[in-house]
Amino acid sequence: MTSTPNVRDARIEDVPAFQWIYEHHVRHGVGTFEEEPPDVAELEGRFRAITGAGLPWLVAERDGVVLGYAYGSAYHVRSAYRFTIQDSVYIAEEARGQGLGRLLLQALIDRCVEQGYRQMVALVGGSENAGSIGLHAALGFRTCGVVEAVGLKFGRWLDVVMMQKDLGAGRSDIPQGAGPSQPVAVR
Repeated sequence: MTSTPNVRDARIEDVPAFQWIYEHHVRHGVGTFEEEPPDVAELEGRFRAITGAGLPWLVAERDGVVLGYAYGSAYHVRSAYRFTIQDSVYIAEEARGQGLGRLLLQALIDRCVEQGYRQMVALVGGSENAGSIGLHAALGFRTCGVVEAVGLKFGRWLDVVMMQKDLGAGRSDIPQGAGPSQPVAVR
């Protein structure tokens, strides 16, 4: 019998699993507009930049096997955006449809609320990406726009669906103080 998946903070030794999961998405999906899969060293650099800035990077695992990951990164790096964070979620192909995306995204939302973020933005690659759009909608994201034909991958133009969710108090008041640490932009 298979155990229940759990979510935990990512560790540097998880990076090869991230590379393996992400490579499939780069080569076969439109959730990322990256066209050549980065190697482990590149992903390690991205991981260190995100976690070194105090931003969350989470993994879902079952029986010690990493089946997906999610992290928060800068929506934009200018200081006025300091209360807004962008999410990224990737699930291993063989683990799709098991609720891991929802588990990871909810944990990421919770962590970002704890850190003081007020808005989370999802930039979903491909307007036909029903899985990602549905995942975000199920967790309270609303579509706030579509940027049409901005990515060219697999010989066709792709849209980006912009989705947004209020976190914590959201826009209901003006936060006092400096806010969360300045997010790090990651490709």
